Amino acid sequence: MCGIVGYIGPRDATPIILNGLRRLEYRGYDSAGIAVFQDNAIEVRRDAGKLQNLADLVSRQPLSGAPGIGHTRWATHGAPSARNAHPHLGSTGRVVVVHNGIVENFLELRDELSAEGVIFNSDTDTETIVHLVEHHMAAALDLTEAARRTFQQIRGAHGIVLMSADEPDKIVCARIGNAGGVVLGLGDGENFIASDIPAIIDHSRRVIFLESHQMAVVTRDGIRVETLDGKLIQPQIHPVSWDPVAAEKGEFRHFMQKEIHEQVRALTDTLAGRVDFEKGKIRLPELNLTPEIARRIDKIYITACGTAAYAGMVGKTLIERIARIPVEVVIGSEFRYSDPIIDKNTVVMAISQSGETADTLAAMEEGRRKGAIVWSIVNAIGSQAMRIAAGSISMQTGPEIGVASTKAFTAPLVDQYMLAILLGELRGTLDETTRRQLVKDLRLIPDLVGRTLAREAAVEKVAHALKDIRDCLYLGRGINMPIAYEGALKLKEISYVHAEGYPAGEMKHGPIALIDKDMPVICLAPKDPWHEKMISQIQQAKARGGTVIAVATDGDELVSGMADHVLWIPESPWMLSPVVTVIPLQLLAYHIAAIRGLDVDQPRNLAKSVTVE
Repeated sequence: MCGIVGYIGPRDATPIILNGLRRLEYRGYDSAGIAVFQDNAIEVRRDAGKLQNLADLVSRQPLSGAPGIGHTRWATHGAPSARNAHPHLGSTGRVVVVHNGIVENFLELRDELSAEGVIFNSDTDTETIVHLVEHHMAAALDLTEAARRTFQQIRGAHGIVLMSADEPDKIVCARIGNAGGVVLGLGDGENFIASDIPAIIDHSRRVIFLESHQMAVVTRDGIRVETLDGKLIQPQIHPVSWDPVAAEKGEFRHFMQKEIHEQVRALTDTLAGRVDFEKGKIRLPELNLTPEIARRIDKIYITACGTAAYAGMVGKTLIERIARIPVEVVIGSEFRYSDPIIDKNTVVMAISQSGETADTLAAMEEGRRKGAIVWSIVNAIGSQAMRIAAGSISMQTGPEIGVASTKAFTAPLVDQYMLAILLGELRGTLDETTRRQLVKDLRLIPDLVGRTLAREAAVEKVAHALKDIRDCLYLGRGINMPIAYEGALKLKEISYVHAEGYPAGEMKHGPIALIDKDMPVICLAPKDPWHEKMISQIQQAKARGGTVIAVATDGDELVSGMADHVLWIPESPWMLSPVVTVIPLQLLAYHIAAIRGLDVDQPRNLAKSVTVE
C-alpha cells in the first residue's frame, strides 16, 4: 500500500519524483525517501513522517540526476523511522530498491544472508531484496538477471523497483501477485514508473499495467516487458484521460470535503451512457452479461472490504428485491478461508475503489479457481480487479485522494442498482412498468445529492455540538442498516471517535444498556418501509436519556418532535435512499474531524489502498 515513483530520462529526477510522491502520499505517510544516480553513485535521502519532511531534507541536502526512484511508506515490517524508510541500499551502495508488499520468507532469507556476512541496516523485509540482488550480481549476472532470480526466490505479493549505479541506463521493476499496481508511463525519450496513475499523469497519458509475475526493463528509449521466466510480452498500451486538476483540492479545505461535493458529478458520470431514460433500459457493456448468463445465475457472492463491503450490503437488498437472485456478502479477508460453495452458476462480484486490495483480489482468485463467473465494480481503470474479471463496471468517479472513501461508496450503490435492473430484465423478473419506473428514478439522484450537499452548514452546526463526544451509536434498518455501519466507520476513521453501527431492531438485545446522556445516537429514519420501526427506536433512545441525531425526510414532524438534532434530506425513492442518507453522515464525520484539528485526508494508521493481507 506504499507509493512508488521512478523516472529515467534526460531531466532531473528529483522534482519529478517528489511531485509524484505528493500525489501518492495517500498510500502511505509513515516515512518517505528518494534515490538518484548522481556523480556515478546512488545518493539517498530518507526521513520519517510525512513527505514534507523529505522535501525539507532535500532542500538542505540537494541531489540531482537521473535515473531515480522514490517511495512513501505505510509500515508493515519495522517501525516507522528514517532507518526503515525506503529506498534501501545494498551493502555495496551500488544497488537500491523500493518495494510494496511483504516478503513472506524474509526471516529465512535474512538468516541465510546474515550467515554469509551480510549486515542489515534496517528492520524491514524489503532489505532482503536488495541484498539478494547484490548476491546474484556478484556472480557476474547483470541487474536484469540478478533481479529475475531474486523475484523467483521471494515469496508473497510484491511491487518492486530496482536501480544500479553500475547500469544507470535502466530501471528494473516487477509485479508479483496482488501487492499493488506497477504502472509504466511512456514518454518521448523518457519513461516513468509508479504504483498508481496520479503520480505520473502530468508526464504521460499512455501507460502499461504490469500483470502478476511480469517484470519490465525500463530505459530512456523503451520498455521491455517479460514474464519472470524470460518470455517476452507484447503489452497493451492504455490511454489515460484523467485531468491533473482532479488531483488538486481547489476551493476546498481537504480532499475529503472536495470528494464529498464531487459526488454530484461522479454520479452523473456513473449514469452517463448507461441509462436510456426514453426506453427505460440499462446498458452495462463492459460486464459482458448475456441473457443466457443472467438466466443461469443462481447465487451471487459480493466480496469487498471496509466501506466497499457496506456498499455490497446495500447491493444485496437491491439485487434480491429487483432481480430475485440470492446474494451473500462476504468480507474479502474471510472469503477464501470460508470454503464458499461455488459452481459455474455462481457469480463472485468484487467491489474495490483501488482495484488492488489484496484480500479482495484473493477472493476473486478463489472464485475463479472454483469456476465462478467473476465480476468487479472498481474505480481505478486498468487495475488488477478490473483486468482479472470476466466483466466489470467502472465507478466513473475519477481519482479519490482522501483515505476515507466517499464518492467511491455512493457510485457502487448506483452501479448495483443498475445491475439489479439489468439482471431483472434479462431474467424476466421485472415487468416493463416497474422497470421503467426504477430507471426513471435514477434521473433524480444527482439533484437529490446536490440538494443534500447544499445543507452542509446545518450539518457543520451539529458537528460543533458533537465535537467533544467520545462514543457514538449509529442505528439503521433495512436498506439503510449498512449506512449506519458506514457512518460509524467514517467517524472512527477520521475523528478517532469510538462508534458502533448497529441494526436498530437489535438495540434492545444489548446495546440499549449503553445509552445515556453521554452516548449520542444517530438514527437513520427516512420515509422508507422501515420508517415506523425507526420511530420506535428513537423513542427508546430518548426514554433512556440519549441525545438523538436523526437523518430524516423533509417535513417529517414526527421525527423532528422527538430528535435533539435533525439532518434533513429530500424525499427519495427508498431503493436509492442510501445514496442520499449517507451524505450528511459523511459531512458530519468530516466536520467533527476538521473542528478537532485532525488530519482528515491522512488519518493515522490508515492508507488508501490496502495491498497486503
